[in-house]
Order: sequence, then C-alpha cells, then structure tokens
Amino acid sequence: MAGRIPEQDIAAIRERTRIEEVVGEYVALKPGGADSMKGLSPFKDEKTPSFHVRPQHGYFHCFSTGEGGDVFAFLMKMEHISFVEAVEQLADRIGYRISYEGGGQVIQRDRGTRSRLVQANAAAQKFYAERLHQDAEAEIARAFLTDRGFDLSHAERFGCGYAPTGWDTMSKHLMRQGFEPKELESAGLSKTSSRGTLIDRFHRRLLWPIRNLAGEVIGFGARKLFEDDTLGKYMNTPETMLYKKSQVLFGLDLAKRDVAAQRRAVVVEGYTDVMAMHAAGVTTAVAACGTAFGEDHLSTLRRLMLDDNYFRGEIIYTFDGDEAGKKAAMRAFSGDQQFSGRTFVAVAPAGQDPCDIRQKKGDAAVRDLISARVPMFEFAIRSMLEEYDLDHAEGRVEALRQTVPVVADIRDSALRDEYARQLAGWVGWDDPATVLRRVREEARKRGRARAAAPGPRGRGPGGPGGGPRPLRDRAERGGGRYDDDEAGTRADQQPPAAPTGVPLPSASDPVLWPQREALKAALQYPGLAGPLFDSLPGECYTHPAYALIADALSAAGGCASGKSGANWVSEVSRGLEDDGLQRLVGLMAVETLRVAEDALPRYVSGVLARLQEVWVSGQIADLKSKVQRMSPAADPEGYSALFGDLVALEEYRRGLLEQAVGATPDIA
Repeated sequence: MAGRIPEQDIAAIRERTRIEEVVGEYVALKPGGADSMKGLSPFKDEKTPSFHVRPQHGYFHCFSTGEGGDVFAFLMKMEHISFVEAVEQLADRIGYRISYEGGGQVIQRDRGTRSRLVQANAAAQKFYAERLHQDAEAEIARAFLTDRGFDLSHAERFGCGYAPTGWDTMSKHLMRQGFEPKELESAGLSKTSSRGTLIDRFHRRLLWPIRNLAGEVIGFGARKLFEDDTLGKYMNTPETMLYKKSQVLFGLDLAKRDVAAQRRAVVVEGYTDVMAMHAAGVTTAVAACGTAFGEDHLSTLRRLMLDDNYFRGEIIYTFDGDEAGKKAAMRAFSGDQQFSGRTFVAVAPAGQDPCDIRQKKGDAAVRDLISARVPMFEFAIRSMLEEYDLDHAEGRVEALRQTVPVVADIRDSALRDEYARQLAGWVGWDDPATVLRRVREEARKRGRARAAAPGPRGRGPGGPGGGPRPLRDRAERGGGRYDDDEAGTRADQQPPAAPTGVPLPSASDPVLWPQREALKAALQYPGLAGPLFDSLPGECYTHPAYALIADALSAAGGCASGKSGANWVSEVSRGLEDDGLQRLVGLMAVETLRVAEDALPRYVSGVLARLQEVWVSGQIADLKSKVQRMSPAADPEGYSALFGDLVALEEYRRGLLEQAVGATPDIA
C-alpha cells in the first residue's frame, strides 16, 4: 500500500485547483459581489441562492445547511468519498503526481476505492467502444445506430460501445490491466455466476456510457440486439457507489453548459432520443436512466439553471401522443408543482419518439416539436376534459367539478385566474365569472388548509415552500438580490411564526425584496421615505406581514409625521398586536440597507419607485387582459379609451423603472 499523502502535496493541489471550476460542475454560479459567486445549494432544494463560493480564498459556504470548507470538503460531500479520494481525484484533474510518504510514486491499484471504480468504468468504456468499431459481430450494433440516422461522429460523441460474445471477455481484459474481481463487481461491470466464476454483466448489447456531471463514466445502459436475448429490452448498471439512478441524467455531461446558458432542459425518455435531440441541435436534452424522472433529477437541473425563482428556468417534457404518453405527462404534472410556472409538454405524434421523428422527417421536425410545446397546465387540464362529454350539461358540470381543484392548485394567482377563464371556454360554460369565482374559493380553501397544516414554522405565501404568489410579482420583481450577510440574511432564515398564524417572510426572498427594503427605509429613514412612501397603495404589499406593518406605519402617522428614531419604531411596533410582527419590525429597524450613506436618498427613492412600478405592472396586466377581450368593432369608443389608458400606464411604468434602475441597479 502507498503511504500517507504529504501535507505539501495537499497544499499544492488545493492551491492549483480553482474551486469555482470544480463547484461549477455541479452548480451554476453567478457573481455575488467582491470575491464571491453564488448559486442554488447542492445540498438542499431551494429557490433563493444561499450557496456562496469565495474563489480567492478557495472556500465555499452554504447558508441553508451550514456546510462549508475547501474544495476537498466540497468534493467529499458531493461524491460521498474520503479525503484521500478527494485529493487523488483533484490531483488527476490537474495532472499532479502525488509522492506518498513511505510508498514512493503511487501505483494505480493503491488509489482510493472510488477512484478505482471510476478507472474501471473508464477502461470498460474504452474496451466496449473499440469492440463497436472493430469487431465483425458488432455489425448489428453499428447497423442499429445507422438505421436511426446516427453516424460515427454521433457514436463517438456519446461513447457508444458493444459488449461482445463470451461470458467473461471484458472481465478478463480488465483483470489483465490490474483490476481485481472485487473492484469489477463493485463497479457493476461484472458479477459472480451460479458456478462461482466472474462473468461480464453485459453480453451482445449496444452500450451507452452514463457519466456524471464531471464527465466520469459511472455506469452503462445496454440495449437488446438479438431476439434470443431474454433479459429485457434495456438493462442498466445496478446501484453502486458511483451510480445512483435517481440522481443521474443521461447526456447531462454534454448538455450542462447549454442548460445553464439557456436555462432550459428538454427531458426525453431514451438514449437514442437524447442522441437525436443533440444531433438536431437541441443540445439541452437529457433522459433519466432506468427510472422515472424524479425530484432529485429536477433539483439537479434547477441548480444548473440557477432557477432561483419560478421564472428563471424552463423544463420541457417530451411524450408520445398515445395513451401511455398522456399518462406519463399527467404523472409529471402531478409531481411538478415546484416548477409548474415554466413547465411545458412537447407531444409527439402517436407512436413516435424524437428519434423516429428525426429519422423520418429530419432535424427541423425535431426542433419544431420543441417549438410547438404547450404549457403543462394547459396540457393537463385539456387531457382531463377529454374524459367528459361536453356536449351535455351533465358532462360539463362534472368536468368542472373535477378540473376546478386542479386549476385552484396553481400557485400563481394571475395565472390561476387566467386558466379559470380559459377553463370556462374549454368546457363551454357561458359564464366565465362563475368558474373564476369557484376557482378562487377553492384556492382560498386550499390556502387555509396549507396554513393550518403542520410544517416548518415561518413558511407562508412569501417564503420558500409557501402558497400562491402573483405571476406578475415574480415576473416583474425577479430581479431581487440575495445579500451575503452571515449575520442576518441566510436564504432559509425565517423569523418565528406569529402566534396569530400570520406567516412571516424570508429576509432574502428576492420576490419580496422591494417591499422589505421600502419598509426598512420607512422605519430607519422616515424623512427620506417621506410622503412618497405614505402615498403608496396598500396593494403594493403582497405579503400579509408586510401589509400589516405598512398599515401600522400609516396608523402611527406615516413618514410625513416627522417622527424618527427609537420612539418612531416603538410607536409602529405598538400598533401591532402580534409578538412575531413586533419582532419583525425590530429586526428591520436594524437590518442594513446595503448602500453608501451618501447614496441613501437616491437609493430610497429608487426602491420606492421599484415597488410602485411593480404595482403599476399589475394594473397594466389587468388592463391588457380587458383590451384583448374587447372587440374594437363592437365598442370602438370603449376600446379606444382603454387602449389610451394602457399607453399612459405603460409610459408611467417605464419612467418608474428608469428611476429604479438608475438609483438601484442591483434590482433592475
């Protein structure tokens, strides 16, 4: 066995490894300030970035979980490996040769267990790829790819291979390279036969290597080629130290950069579908391996897309248009509410998958399939309506009875209302207002049920995991920021829930950030906030806690009253009966406004302009909806009047936005 890794080698590897590049294999990072990059935590599903990397210091910290450390600690956590294996893996990455104390230069079999399994898989992939291109018996595998429109370059890009005839051909090949039978079994490459001998896991099959985000081969998927092969159409590597099927997506190693850049991922159902998508130019396609697309897969994609609010990323599921495809889409819908605002379905013609479409109609048809996607909500609701006879009153009533709860579950209030109106049209109900009212009533019931349900304290409509947020709020205010403040802005930090049940917001929720900053300005610098703050309509505050505090500020005389200091804060606090809200006022009274003192007046006016602009945007959205529903021919005067109002509001909104951007560029 090799000896201990010298401290100087550890230090050299740490110094030469750029932590942001290693972390970037798992998490999409964006600038977060001086010597800071941030992204979504890889250790916890979240919607507001709490994970920070300090490139110059070589450290990371996750405010959601408290995890932190150097690049070795990160790799150990992500890959579930030992410290030695992490050091060795990074040494391989940068081409550094370790001189083990007491053991001279390390030999391959002395590396850590995980490293050995990665090396075994890499050696197996090379072996299988050579067999695909060289062996005569692999002609059937080559023909399989050619018949589906894939040439040599496609096969090489995805590392395709062929498992040859013979019970132990690959196993013997790898053992001659120094791998031990136990290592091959642990890697899932070989298994023990009924006679106690070591045999290959795959025989006479076309293979695709499955890689992790770092590009390491961690397993294989194998496709049946011969009729006498009775082991199923597809086989996968069993669960191993490396291969966890619920966390792995085929093609993600190739797609990850475009997924991060485009903030879009296309989820297909098979290996050849991923190949077809990439060949057609849809380079964000991935597929689950041997299991259904699940929450862990979604979390991985969200981190790469930096989906830090519901409107930053886009998932497109592709399904066959037959009955099985529809059922698969409905399963995806039922478990996908955390991404539902930007989730789409691309429905292929019945009996065809993306590979078939490309083979029969070409690359453009594959791209057209993605372009013709429909929102997941629309697809799900329309699919449900197909079960009812809408030509009769009984069918329409029953259809509404079943679909109203589905629409009521939509988290975005504006989107929910719009789907309620559309539902009335799809069903053929002549009174859309009735459907809208029923959906809203059902949504309120469900909101109360969620609020009453046991769960993490402090989570409500404005916080992670909470209830409805207006679509326009997220769309217009998605430019909020996360402040790196260890003392008080952890992404998941929640004040204690109010005794009355009023949910309290997260300090770092980007959607609610303008509201919080405006209230902080009114509490800390009422003279700067002044009459402009007092004139803001109550509808600007969408979170119930912030709305109540705004009411208390008004009841205390408002910012124009001339009060300030501790007495002012105490008076506002006394206007709130709830202990939790009083504590929140105290917290915001001392929470930092992150701007230089000489820039405070401009900053405060910019925050108030931003908050007002969001509210005006909501009025514009409502007005646009009314204009779109009107007929210019039927009511030309009314149409012209509304259109004129819309133009004036748009101009006013642009002025507010310019003021906000000029004074507070961080929230533009």
